[in-house]
Formats: sequence, structure tokens, C-alpha cells
Amino acid sequence: MFLQWLSYAVLRKSTHKIPGKLSISNFNLKDAIELADDEILLVKRSWRMLQGIDPAIIGETFYSKLFSDNPAVRKMFPSEMRDQYKKLVDMISIIVARLDRIHELADDIARTAAHHHQYGVRTNHYKLVGDALLWTLEQGLGNSWTPAVKDAWAKCYISIANLMSKAAGQEKST
Repeated sequence: MFLQWLSYAVLRKSTHKIPGKLSISNFNLKDAIELADDEILLVKRSWRMLQGIDPAIIGETFYSKLFSDNPAVRKMFPSEMRDQYKKLVDMISIIVARLDRIHELADDIARTAAHHHQYGVRTNHYKLVGDALLWTLEQGLGNSWTPAVKDAWAKCYISIANLMSKAAGQEKST
């Protein structure tokens, strides 16, 4: 499936690299980040572009990148990943749909953070996941991956990672 995704990405001419102002790798989980209305709209529109793609393709692409860059995190996941792929896409879809009223998801985010903490997720893992997510989105969006879209997604992810880290009691960046 990874090859299917790459084929899709190539068809969308996603071989360029877009510099952006934000970087997941050096964000500080203590920083409060609010998304402006236009950034929320960019995230929603760009995610809508990917919703016709099989969640298994998106999930396999994301986790292949995550595990390739960070082999040690593989042990935190089940050997059979098909359900995990769907959970990832469903979770992103729910968050994106409610991004302008994210407070409605506060309890769900706190529960998810607690579960992730039990699985061994720590603050430094949020950065690894964020990098893999942005890379995956870039591959899928191709020429639609602009600096503004990248910054909006980075802010979106950092906001959610902030909430999850705080909910899990991991407010210190490692």
C-alpha cells in the first residue's frame, strides 16, 4: 500500500519541499498556540482533499514513516496495524471536523492521552509523530501543500499535542 500512496503522491506532483515557519521538531509543549479562522479553514479544506483515499493507505504511509525514522517506537504498536490505520484516520477526521470547537473534545483528548501514556508515550514522542504526520500530509497533498497549509497543520498538531501532554501530566518538554 505504501507504493500506492507514493504513486498517488507522484501523480499529484508532490516532489517539492516547502519551507515553513513552524517546525514540529523544535516546538515547545508549553507554548499555547491558537489557530486563526483562516488556518482552521486551510486544515479542513486540505484534509477534505485526502478523505477519498483508503485510510489503510494513509495509515500505512504515516506509520511507515514513523517507524522508519524511529524504529524504537514500533514496539508500542500491535503487530497487525490495519485497525490502527483506521483509528488514526478516524481520529484526525474527528479533530479536524471540530477544530473550531475543539473544547467539545476535551474529555476525549484527555482519555486518549491517558491511554497513550499507559502505552509508553512520552512528550518526546509527540514531536516524532508530528514530523511523520506533516510528511504524510505533504506526500498526499502534493502541490496543495503550501507554506500556509504546512503552518496551519503544524499549529493544529502542536495544539493537540499540547492538550494531550498536559492531560497526561507531561507538561515538561524532553
